[in-house]
Amino acid sequence: MKAPTRIRAVVDSASGTPGSVRHSLVFLGTAAVAAEVLLALADGAAAAAGGLALITAVALALGRYAAGGGAEDSGYRRPVRLLASRAPALGGWRHVVSKTLADDGETHFPTVMRPQLQRLFAARLAERHGVAMYRNPQRSQALVGPELWPWIDPQAAAPGPTLPEPVLRLLLDRLETL
Repeated sequence: MKAPTRIRAVVDSASGTPGSVRHSLVFLGTAAVAAEVLLALADGAAAAAGGLALITAVALALGRYAAGGGAEDSGYRRPVRLLASRAPALGGWRHVVSKTLADDGETHFPTVMRPQLQRLFAARLAERHGVAMYRNPQRSQALVGPELWPWIDPQAAAPGPTLPEPVLRLLLDRLETL
């Protein structure tokens, strides 16, 4: 004889239908308790404590996985590693630009501005195109453009001792469009 639909729904929601999350948790919990009882009866309290520690570690790892702990990274770790250094920041950018465009820019451009531009372009190329600027300069040159590449080419000297303002504007515009 079949149980009424309402009673069946209450029973299904309490125990969970096979394949549901609730059913799986009930099954795994029952198996864990049974394993603990068997360990305690067979090998004593020390084995039961070790089994409890193992079950707890597995439960925490599964809980983190189920809660989306693997999505924290979102797969962006590989492109960031293409940079070979920390991610570039824009703090103090106004100061860097003003020092580079000033009269004493001959020392500031090769030591501060050019490495900053190289890191920014490396980050953008890795982030948007999956290209490692330092490992694949030909592909990087094609993406940046042959007219701007000499200013940020990590394997060659800059075309000039200072960076002209129009070139800096073109570099920054190109960085935005990459």
